[in-house]
Order: sequence, then structure tokens, then C-alpha cells
Amino acid sequence: MKKTGILHPALNRILAETGHTDMLTVCDRGFPVPNGPERLDLALVDDLPTVLDVLSAIDKEFVIDRIIVTDEMKEASPERYELLQTTYPHIAFTSLSHVRFKEICPESRAVIRTGDSAPYANIIIVSG
Repeated sequence: MKKTGILHPALNRILAETGHTDMLTVCDRGFPVPNGPERLDLALVDDLPTVLDVLSAIDKEFVIDRIIVTDEMKEASPERYELLQTTYPHIAFTSLSHVRFKEICPESRAVIRTGDSAPYANIIIVSG
């Protein structure tokens, strides 16, 4: 039995199988998950877990090179964007349009859906 860290077996497997420069999308409850990448649905109820909860757990066990957010997050959820930058000063951030974000999402190794209800909460983690 595992003592600490991420307990979800599928998330553990996804992280172990993810290589350098691979992408993982962590999305809110309403994000249109594309066909193609593996879908891991962690959503339980509103805001449980949040994208921030999942990112926090992943950051403790995984090398993150950078995080991609949307321009819309900066506008619609500036407090979320500021919290991300404050909490993860050791990680580089890239921003692009929500349309472009949805275009590159299918390149992700997996899409992890959360119960997050913050506007434009979605992120893409680029593996280091």
C-alpha cells in the first residue's frame, strides 16, 4: 500500500508514463474534453477537486517545466492567475487564447477533468 502522495491509480500511471515535454491538461468541469487523449475524470461535486488541488498534488511528485493558461483566465479570473503565479514562482507561465488552448489540448497525453467552477480555470502542464 502506498504511504503518501497521489493515491489515484490512474493518475499515478499517467504521471509515470508521461515523458519530457509531454503535456497534461487539467480542466474545469465544463471544458469540452476532446476525443483522443486519455480522459481521467476526477470531478465529484462543484469545486471538488479544483484545478488548483490537482496541480498541487501533481507538483509534489512531478517535474513541471511550464504551465500554459489562457488569456481569458487573466481577464475573467485574475485572482486565480495571480494565485497560480504566487504559489508556483519556480514554474514558467505561458498564455494563449482559449481557442488556441482548445486546439492544442488534443496533443495532451491525458485530460484530467475536475469539478472546478472558476471561469477559465483550465491549465496545460508541460513536463520537464
